[in-house]
Amino acid sequence: MKTPAELATEQAAYWNGPGGKGWLASIERIEQGIGDFGKAALVAANAQPGEKVIDVGCGLGGTTRALAEAVGPQGRVLGVDISEELVASARSHRVPNATFVLGNAATHPFEAAGYDLVFSRFGVMFFGDPVAAFRNFQQALKPSGRLVFICWRTPNENPWGLVPVRAAAPFLPPLPRPGPEDPGQFAFGDRVRVERILKEAGFGALSFKPLDQLVFMGKSVADILASAGRFGPLARAFADATPEQIEKAKAAIAEALTPHETAEGVRLPGACWLVTARASAG
Repeated sequence: MKTPAELATEQAAYWNGPGGKGWLASIERIEQGIGDFGKAALVAANAQPGEKVIDVGCGLGGTTRALAEAVGPQGRVLGVDISEELVASARSHRVPNATFVLGNAATHPFEAAGYDLVFSRFGVMFFGDPVAAFRNFQQALKPSGRLVFICWRTPNENPWGLVPVRAAAPFLPPLPRPGPEDPGQFAFGDRVRVERILKEAGFGALSFKPLDQLVFMGKSVADILASAGRFGPLARAFADATPEQIEKAKAAIAEALTPHETAEGVRLPGACWLVTARASAG
């Protein structure tokens, strides 16, 4: 079993390597796929004028900019991400009341009891030691502060991610199976586990709202196949596969997705938790 430090090192290497590059290369499709989930999380966060906010896993800074607009010129937003390439892109937008920091949000020395809100759109599932990470967030919040994040539920509840992987799997080198405590895209699917993490970190008033929407995967099956190796689990599998294996895998993906192709693109169901909590367990 890998240690939390080893897991954190792996995540840093991935997001400063193929993960960050793949995110940038696929950003238009990604935003079309998860944008509405992010909007729902921002509504739940309800950032107010003058507030101080942390945006965990800020990526290219889209949610940071939305939060900065909500808190206004008297408020401040701190976007934190582990990917140097993504942070550099976020900084290029030059938001007057937002600052972008390269680093691990799990260990970043945030101002103690200095923030009103910790927010994240799909950025909290990748910590090697999630309890320590959320304890760091809890200590950064004022006693009245709140936590709002959105995360994927289990793979079986997310056909948009499961269907292509399951179709391609017989033709590709096997991917390592993540352990129950390992970081990853669906690591927060188990509500019981997430509740345990948050409670151990000191949070209270926990709320889990299921949020289900269709996820845009691409303009067409051909569009999806053209980008299949850029980002996500298939990108990792394709990297170790032969051209013949990739060709067979893509044919299988096409067969699985063609029934879902419409004039508006390819969409499959997606399922998330919209989680809210308070900094004080009392």
